[in-house]
Amino acid sequence: MANATSERGSREHLLRETPNRPSAINNNKSQPEFPASRFTFMSLVLWFDQSNCGTALLSWSVFFLLVVIVPMISHFLLVCSDCDFHHRRPYDAVVQLSLSIFAGISFVSLSIWSRKFGMRRFLFLDKLWDVSDKVRIEHEAEIQRSLKRLMIFVLPSLTLEAIYRIWWYISGFNQIPYIINPVLSHVVAFTLQLSSWLYRNTIFIVVCILYQITCHLQTLRLEDFARCFASEIADVRSALGEHQKIRRNLRIVSHRFRRFILLSLVLVTATQFMALLTTTRASIAVNIYEVGELALCSLSLVTGVFICLRSATKITHKAQSVTSLAAKWNVCATVDSFDHLDGETPTGSMIESQISPCGINAMDTSDDEEGEGDDDLDNTKIHPIYANTISYQKRQALVTYLENNKAGITVYGFLVDRSWLHTIFVNIP
Repeated sequence: MANATSERGSREHLLRETPNRPSAINNNKSQPEFPASRFTFMSLVLWFDQSNCGTALLSWSVFFLLVVIVPMISHFLLVCSDCDFHHRRPYDAVVQLSLSIFAGISFVSLSIWSRKFGMRRFLFLDKLWDVSDKVRIEHEAEIQRSLKRLMIFVLPSLTLEAIYRIWWYISGFNQIPYIINPVLSHVVAFTLQLSSWLYRNTIFIVVCILYQITCHLQTLRLEDFARCFASEIADVRSALGEHQKIRRNLRIVSHRFRRFILLSLVLVTATQFMALLTTTRASIAVNIYEVGELALCSLSLVTGVFICLRSATKITHKAQSVTSLAAKWNVCATVDSFDHLDGETPTGSMIESQISPCGINAMDTSDDEEGEGDDDLDNTKIHPIYANTISYQKRQALVTYLENNKAGITVYGFLVDRSWLHTIFVNIP
């Protein structure tokens, strides 16, 4: 028992970082000075503010109006069963149910995250003082780009939906049911339907983009961590501690989003099967007037799931590439270990001659073959000019640790990588 206690204490001492210890990654910050940045993307989440009773009541009221009440009124009062075949909506129930389900999942998830963590802590913005300037600047730029990305995903769908609704109301003016005044009734119905469509699509895509932003920050940290293998690693403990921080953040991200990812994947599959079975019935004619809205709904839902799965698999692939990079670094440092110098200080020409094998091979590979961007960590040039700085035992211990502690995004214990996606989408009977 005493030996186990002392061993655990020594392990904790090994993993504990001292304030004066230099980081394994080149970092120019001597003090954690990180001024509060203004992120324009954060203004979007003010719709879902749950900080006090007033804003929570307003937020939930808007949610029930646009996600529950308006779709029900639109479906049951504007069913238009007596209209011609161009103005009937046989797939409206599938469309309204699919959008409302995903909007409900997204809103509830976002409300829980906002109330439990706060959006700044939820997006790891309070941890940016602990990263390099390059990571912080690139992450801020990614958040700024997220608003543009949201517009790219939402506006085309909204525009097509608006065009369809305008045509539907104008061409079917005498057939569509109305209350008291047909013009005023149709204008109000059109406004509420378009607002509901925008709200439900936006809230789902916003959560998917928040997930992408969170994964992108950890991807930047992984890339910054991988750069240490191309320079001097003064302390293996610092490199080990940095990797453990990244693994812990990835576990947190996986835990927070696992229900949302699983529900989205299962429900998107279910709704697409439902749409497929509905459209393939022999009694229903399929044309652009009736299927167009269903196609827009399916495209929005599949796009959101694609954003989440792509972000998860990308960061998992990056995390796994670090292991091969560390093994490559260990091999190059071991081969070019300056054994023939017998303890003499290497000169510049000697160093230049020693680093040529790894550097030239890496350069030839990158010149001859252009990758797709996902394997840029594997193509990192290794220059083991500090081969004698760290002993072989320490390098091998670090590589062994990385091999047995691979990081990545998980969903209830299942690693979300390309093999996992192939198992789901390819091997379905």
